[in-house]
Amino acid sequence: MESLNFLIKNIFIGLENLNTGFDSESIYYFSKSDFEIVLNRAEKFNIEILGIEPWKNGFFYDVMTREDFKTDSNWHRKAFLKFKETGENLQYSASYQIPSKFLN
Repeated sequence: MESLNFLIKNIFIGLENLNTGFDSESIYYFSKSDFEIVLNRAEKFNIEILGIEPWKNGFFYDVMTREDFKTDSNWHRKAFLKFKETGENLQYSASYQIPSKFLN
């Protein structure tokens, strides 16, 4: 819960959570434009993105993780670009590794 509170206050602030109950309420989903902001903010805090999971119309669409891109530290940007290039109207979520210095 500590990690989620940090994300809500520092990363998700001012963005619209598109999760209408199709997934756990602790998982936030964002539009393409808002997810771009999430990635920018996460990078500023040195938060590692562990996986990106878009959904379409309330249903699981796909998932990409760092392992899909070997050792590329910028993998999350490449994965996001691949999802955007599909042309689908996706809602994006991610899993995050927050540095311990931000958690009490």
